[in-house]
Amino acid sequence: MVEKKFKIVTLGCRTNQYESQAYHDQLQAMGYSEAAKHEQAEICIINTCTVTESADSSSRHEIRQVARDNPGSKLIITGCFAERQPELVGSLQGVTHVVPNKDKEKLLESVFPAAELPEFSIKRFEAHTRAFVKVQDGCNSFCTYCIIPYVRGRSRSRSLDEIVKEAKGLIANGYKEIVLTGINIGDFDGAKPENENPDRLADLVRAVDRLPGLERLRVSSIDPDEVDDDLADAILNGMHTCHSMHIVLQAGSNVILKRMNRKYTRQIFLNTVERLKNASADFTFTTDVIVGFPGETESDFAETLEVMKQVKFAKVHMFPYSERARTRAALMPNKIPQEIIKKRKHEVLRTAEQISFELREQFIGRRMKILTENIDPSRPEEICGHTENFLMVWVPRSNHAPNAILEVELIANTPEGLIGHLSSRQASCG
Repeated sequence: MVEKKFKIVTLGCRTNQYESQAYHDQLQAMGYSEAAKHEQAEICIINTCTVTESADSSSRHEIRQVARDNPGSKLIITGCFAERQPELVGSLQGVTHVVPNKDKEKLLESVFPAAELPEFSIKRFEAHTRAFVKVQDGCNSFCTYCIIPYVRGRSRSRSLDEIVKEAKGLIANGYKEIVLTGINIGDFDGAKPENENPDRLADLVRAVDRLPGLERLRVSSIDPDEVDDDLADAILNGMHTCHSMHIVLQAGSNVILKRMNRKYTRQIFLNTVERLKNASADFTFTTDVIVGFPGETESDFAETLEVMKQVKFAKVHMFPYSERARTRAALMPNKIPQEIIKKRKHEVLRTAEQISFELREQFIGRRMKILTENIDPSRPEEICGHTENFLMVWVPRSNHAPNAILEVELIANTPEGLIGHLSSRQASCG
C-alpha cells in the first residue's frame, strides 16, 4: 500500500461525478496524490449507482475489484447503491466505511475525524473540458419506476451565490464550458429561507452567464414542463448559453407517461421542443427513453419511435426498464418479457443512430465553432469536439490540444459524427 495515495471510482450520474471531483480536490489539498493504475492506494472511495440492476452489478464489481487490488486500504463506499443496501455493502470484504448520501459532503470526516478538512467544492474537473456544477440534490417527483427519491432524499438546493462563486473559480482555472447539473434541476430554488422569494433556475442561468471568461453554459437534464417562458428566455437570449438541451422524454405514449407518474404529456413535450426550435432554428435536443415499462404495448412503443423521428434528437440515452424494489412500478402487472425488451432496445438504438445522422446532414456546409475534447486513442490523428448545439465534430488533430475553441467548416457526415476542416479564417489565425 502506498501512503498519501488515493483512488476514486465513480459510477452513474453527473452529480456523482461532481461529488467525486470534490473528494479529489479535498484529498489533493491535504497532500494526497492520485494513484496510478498499477499503484495501491491508502484511501479508496467508490461512489456507487443503483438506478438499474446493471448499475447495482457494476457497483458490486468495482467494490470487489478495488478491495482486491488495494488490501489494507481505507475503502469508503458511498452513493445510491450504498444508500439502498448499506448492510450488504458493509459486509463486503475490505469495506471499512459506508457513508450515506446525506453525509456525502462530510465523507472524509469518517476517515479523518479530528482533522480540519478543505471545503467540499470543485476547482477543476479532471479529464473533462467541460465542468459540471451541482446546483441541487434529491427529487420530489416519485416517478413509479425510480428509486432515486428514496436514496437521494427530498430536493434541496445550493445558494445562487455559492454556485456562482464555484463557477467563477472554474473559469479562472481555464474551463470554457460549464454545465449546471443536479438530480432534478427543475426543482432548483436557491436555498432561500421560507419567507424570501426563491431564486429560479432562470435567475441562476443569467447569473452564471454574466461571468467574465465563460464561453459556454449548458443546463443538464430537465423535464419539458419545467422549461417555462422565463427559462426559455434565459437560454435563448443569453450571451453564452448553448442552444441545445437534454429534455427528458422517457416515453412517447401518454398512457405510459401517466403510469410512470411523469408530470407532462406527449404534447407538452412536443410543444416545448417546438417553442425552442421556432425561436432558434439550430436548437437541438438530447433525451432519455425507457423501453419495456410494464404494460407497454406495441402501439405505445410505436408512439415513442414517432416522437423520436419527429424531434430528430442529437443523442438518445436508452434504458431498458429495470425493476427496482420499493417502487410502485415493481408491483404493476403486465411485465414485458425480456426478449421483447431486447428487441425494442435495439430498435430504439437503430432509430436513434438514423435520426441523429439525418440531423447532422442538415449542417453540412456550415461554419461552426467547436470546443475540442480529449484525444481518442483509436483516432490519434484527429481531435473531436462539440458545436454549441451539441453536434459531434472530428477535425485533423494537427497541433490542437483539448479545451480550444476552433472555427470549422463542416464538410461530411459519418455515423461517428461530422467531419470538419479548419475554416480559412481559423487557419490564417494559426
